[in-house]
Amino acid sequence: MCGIPILGTGNLQSWPLPPPQRCHYHPHKGVVSGPAEPAHNRDSRRSLKPPKETQGKASTGIAGFDEITNGGLPQGRTTLLVGGPGSGKTIFGVQFLKHGAEAYEEPGVFVAFEESPKRLMENFKSFGWKLAEMQGAKLYFLDAQPMPDMIHAGAFDLGGMLAALSAKIKQMGAVRIVFDALDIVLALLPDAPARHVEMNRLHQWLLDHHMTALITAKAGGDDTSSAGQQFGFMQFMVDCSVVLNHRVDQGVSQRNLRVQKYRGSSFNEDESPFVIGKSGFDVALARSLGRADAKVTNERVSSGVERLDTMLDGGYYRGACVLLTGFPGTAKTTLSGAFAEACCLRGERTVFVSFDSDGTEVVRNLTSVGIRLARFVESGCLRMVSGRTFTGSAETMLVHIKTLAKEHEARCVVIDPVSALAKAGNELTAHAVAERLIDWFKGEGMTLVCTSLLDEISTEGLSSTPLQISTLADTWIHLNYLVQAGERNRGISIIKSRGTAHSNQVRELILSKEGVTVADIYTAGGEVLMGTMRWQKESAERLANEVAEVSAKLKRVSLDAEQAVLEVRAKSLKTELIAKKVEKDLLIRTTAVRKREMSGGRARMRELRGADIAVPAKLAKP
Repeated sequence: MCGIPILGTGNLQSWPLPPPQRCHYHPHKGVVSGPAEPAHNRDSRRSLKPPKETQGKASTGIAGFDEITNGGLPQGRTTLLVGGPGSGKTIFGVQFLKHGAEAYEEPGVFVAFEESPKRLMENFKSFGWKLAEMQGAKLYFLDAQPMPDMIHAGAFDLGGMLAALSAKIKQMGAVRIVFDALDIVLALLPDAPARHVEMNRLHQWLLDHHMTALITAKAGGDDTSSAGQQFGFMQFMVDCSVVLNHRVDQGVSQRNLRVQKYRGSSFNEDESPFVIGKSGFDVALARSLGRADAKVTNERVSSGVERLDTMLDGGYYRGACVLLTGFPGTAKTTLSGAFAEACCLRGERTVFVSFDSDGTEVVRNLTSVGIRLARFVESGCLRMVSGRTFTGSAETMLVHIKTLAKEHEARCVVIDPVSALAKAGNELTAHAVAERLIDWFKGEGMTLVCTSLLDEISTEGLSSTPLQISTLADTWIHLNYLVQAGERNRGISIIKSRGTAHSNQVRELILSKEGVTVADIYTAGGEVLMGTMRWQKESAERLANEVAEVSAKLKRVSLDAEQAVLEVRAKSLKTELIAKKVEKDLLIRTTAVRKREMSGGRARMRELRGADIAVPAKLAKP
């Protein structure tokens, strides 16, 4: 009796089979003489009733993919995953099994036709997956690589391997299985009809065992358009078909996937970008509006500039997206640093991603305007990251930023500038990434401040931004230059701030060692003055005011003196008037006294002379 040795990561096992009837495929020895699938197994398989199809979904644990498929892969059915080299087929399959074992206690089997289980485990250590600890009861890796020195000795089929897998699946109670690089085995078959037969055999075997299966196969080169021709019969056979693409666009690596078909379920038919990050697959998918996790709050957070907070009626909204646009040198980074400092002063963990300069340079430069971030970097509250260390597409950058924010448990994030994403691939891709970036931060409740660089010094760029994200931002602050009298000054204006009674004035942004401030609006003849012209005009006004004030003081003194003179004259006249009245009274009294004395004197004198008393005239007779 001969058998099929199946080498997994465990011990060598032998599965006894009846005497050979035809040649079969051995995963290590190539095509050898041996029995095919026993007749009684084939008969019993035909006697089984077709399993009832379920509309359930098997979650893959791949961020974004389960949302695209509304739950995951079809449970109890077969999915075909086609992709070129480096597109992530093996990673997808292993992550699917790992998630099922960890999250749902669903044991799984991985049949490797291309790489040994030992190499697979070494490769996946970089994702932090502890596959070795799960080996045995939860996961089983079957090494089914064809030997390089394999010799064709006649026709063969997959019956022997499937029989061995049946026993292992029964032993483990496995419900998930992945056949990785099945095209390697199909290539050993002589013609297309033989491949169809073996694929039908495998497909029926999966249905009989109620397995949620994933079959991966290679497409030709970097182009998966040939998948329809090379695996056309498989596309029609399976219940779900997914195509992975990996191409280079404008010198930047781009990965995306598309669900071609999904029987009995709705799904997103468009291409969805994805990256292979620290934790495996990450499919880009924007958060749907109106979801339960879309929290809205009236809480305000400071911009770091007190007078700017006043212009914004209290500051930025918590969880909002703030866009700072402007030309080079208009203080976009400075305002971003002021915001980061204000966040750290509140004790909120913050991430500052700079694409223009290294983090240490940003910290040093901001010190010149009174913004001191070094203390917060040392305490761990602030994490400065150089965006130049990010390589790859805009999707890769998005994943890096999201990972940094999660790892740092950030409440606030600064990206300076977000327009750097436009350089990582084509503009259409970058715009979609920027949309997902803003949407993700909104969903997480993080306050995002991002700057956007305008390429040319002209007013034409005010109506839009390079990534066309101004419509997505909750607050849009524009910084510009105003050239007057041979000098360039910074101006700041709030173009929009949703839900805020914001100022509509153009103010001057002043940077100094003491910090950042916004000057009051100053106009002359209907024109806003800034810089030296404003200083000269203010100085002239101050001098004119001082002269006017001195003149007014002199006039007041003169008037006071005249008033004093008049008051003295008035007092003198009043005194003279009183004296005249006294003199008049005295004269009247003196005259009266003299008359009395004179009258009395004449009477006394007559009396003394003995003169007759004069008879009163009324007694005299006529």
